[in-house]
Amino acid sequence: MACRITELVIDCADPQRLGDFWCEVLGYVELGWEDGALEIGPPGVGFGGPQPTLVFSPGDEPKRGKLPLHLDVNPTDRDQDSELARLLAAGARPADVGQTGAESWHVLADPEGNEFCLLRRRVEAVGAPGNP
Repeated sequence: MACRITELVIDCADPQRLGDFWCEVLGYVELGWEDGALEIGPPGVGFGGPQPTLVFSPGDEPKRGKLPLHLDVNPTDRDQDSELARLLAAGARPADVGQTGAESWHVLADPEGNEFCLLRRRVEAVGAPGNP
């Protein structure tokens, strides 16, 4: 028997702001609030589906340096350049973590400065034909 990731918990200053941003990025919806934390996830599936939900938990400790874990995202319905423009318009900003400029991905930061990468390779959306 094995485990699987069901949710990722992210400490943040403003759960609503980050929840709104990541809903826009991932096509997720707000699932609910518990003890001041906001959970978002895939529409029509929610917790326990094939994709993990994200939980934004309120905290007041400032981010200190590069995160030991970050998210990678892949465009599902457009090329990388178009997705980069969409993410920047949604509130992401370029982040410098020491990349050389020769990478095939873009390093970005969400509205609270958490780094994530936009990869070049396209994957199909979950639920697309041939992708459960």
